[in-house]
Amino acid sequence: MKFTKMQGLGNDYIYLNCLEGEPEHLPDLARRMSDRHFGVGADGLICICPSGCADVRMRIFNADGSEGEMCGNGIRCVGKYLYDQGLTRQTRLLIETLAGIKTLRLHTEAGAVCAVTVGMGVPRVEEPRTISVNGMDFTVTPVDMGNPHAVLFLDQLAGLDLSALGPGFECHPSFPHRVNTEFVQVLAADRLRMRVWERGSGETLACGTGACAAVAAAASRGLCGRQARVELPGGELDIRWETEEGTMDMTGPAVTVFNGEYPIE
Repeated sequence: MKFTKMQGLGNDYIYLNCLEGEPEHLPDLARRMSDRHFGVGADGLICICPSGCADVRMRIFNADGSEGEMCGNGIRCVGKYLYDQGLTRQTRLLIETLAGIKTLRLHTEAGAVCAVTVGMGVPRVEEPRTISVNGMDFTVTPVDMGNPHAVLFLDQLAGLDLSALGPGFECHPSFPHRVNTEFVQVLAADRLRMRVWERGSGETLACGTGACAAVAAAASRGLCGRQARVELPGGELDIRWETEEGTMDMTGPAVTVFNGEYPIE
């Protein structure tokens, strides 16, 4: 089985062209291929499938085999895959996801996609709530980006042990479907720093929907403006929250790492 390894700010996924059909047992395949010691190594598996309402449909499976609704970094690489593989010449694409249809605008350089702007939809920001994790109280702002997020603001992110804190947030009873958690430091009115614990994958180098959730939560609380750059361990994302329609755009890179073949049992 042929595959392509791609990454957006170090948030890496294995991509399968499933336009002619999907492999069997995708959750198990995602677990095996994503394993960083015994497999290809990735944060998950993304299948590019036919769609009856968009150009293609994206299915995303986390490293633990669970299926996710949406991935901001992953969907940018879908656009690059389609264009660079010669499957489309369009620079505006509609991608069907479990979180709805997303619009991509591809930015090309020397005949290949170098960056992608994704229309992420309208964030739904809830009132902050206090929850207890590991015996400590934290104030989190829940944000729905088509997938669930909990954003909390801290003075410093250095030295933060996400491996100890992350699972307690992910599986907290307040979030029955588990939750992605963003740990955010406000640097300026137009700049945030963020680390993320993603449900089903653990700490990752970047999260596109999480960066959008962080800006939505910060702007709603008056901590930043509606246009901000988010610094993540893997790089930076530019987020713009429209004032009229309330939609949010995310712009960032998409990179092909390598192509390969994986044996099917």
